[in-house]
Amino acid sequence: MILITGGTGFIGSNLANYFVSRGHDVTVFDNLSSGRIENITPHLSLRNFNFVKGDIRDKEFINSSMKGVEEVYHLAADPSVKDSATNPEGSFRINVDGTFNVLEAARKNDVKKIVFTSSSTVYGETKVLPTPEDHPEIPISNYAASKVADEVYISSYAYTYGIKGVVLRLANIFGPPSTHGVMYDFYKKLQANPKKLEILGDGKQSKSYLYISDCIDAIALASRKQKKVYDYFNVGSTEMTTVNEVAKSMCSVLGVRPKFVYTGGKRGWTGDVVKMLLSSKKIEKLGWKKKVSMREGVKRYIEWLNKVSGKFHTL
Repeated sequence: MILITGGTGFIGSNLANYFVSRGHDVTVFDNLSSGRIENITPHLSLRNFNFVKGDIRDKEFINSSMKGVEEVYHLAADPSVKDSATNPEGSFRINVDGTFNVLEAARKNDVKKIVFTSSSTVYGETKVLPTPEDHPEIPISNYAASKVADEVYISSYAYTYGIKGVVLRLANIFGPPSTHGVMYDFYKKLQANPKKLEILGDGKQSKSYLYISDCIDAIALASRKQKKVYDYFNVGSTEMTTVNEVAKSMCSVLGVRPKFVYTGGKRGWTGDVVKMLLSSKKIEKLGWKKKVSMREGVKRYIEWLNKVSGKFHTL
């Protein structure tokens, strides 16, 4: 049996769909604080699917919910870099204490493997681009620091208790059913006013973006082909895209030509990494390859956004 924490969220619900569609027995564990039950509704009536509403901060409940589980995909987290700055303790309780509870539950229930979604932010502002996995982790945000702490604990539990650990350091993932991130923010702003688009920072922030289906393929592949007791992989595209280029791509697909207005400064927010490009050579050696181009991914995402929020109309 597979248990997915945070399984009603953006990446978690896509991962649940991947495994359910392949006949695996899947339990989604989520408190619905940011995820949506609608993301897993099609699975609720299936015999090989189970939903448990619970919080990873509740160590007794996560422990009892993990009975009979063989593999844990741990995605539950507070994903906001901004919130981790304004509410550092709350972020720590979820991301670090919560992960410790998941690991303890895995240990007590003889779980064989834990797969964890980390972040490209763990590297901080490195000048080494593309950044390989063996580059030092120097986080510049509380969110990134929590991910580093989680990785270290997963490594220690792997070597101490024999629970296999796989860590995926993800780039900026986008696509359905995401309701956060720069593309979603741009869409909502343009929907409200297609003549003006506010861009945080100077728009020159350059990052790696990856469509959700490619991300899910990478997670599943890394888990399936794991050989070491603990291993870690970068997952991202091979090119950097500026925030300005993201905005232009979305405007092109939507057929609008707004005036770009910048809030100023090189960062979009406190803890924002200005430049990020991951080396994905390690996971490519396992056979993974990006399939969806940036433009095609933006097109697919906007088609979904139009479908769920009403047809986009220009003024």
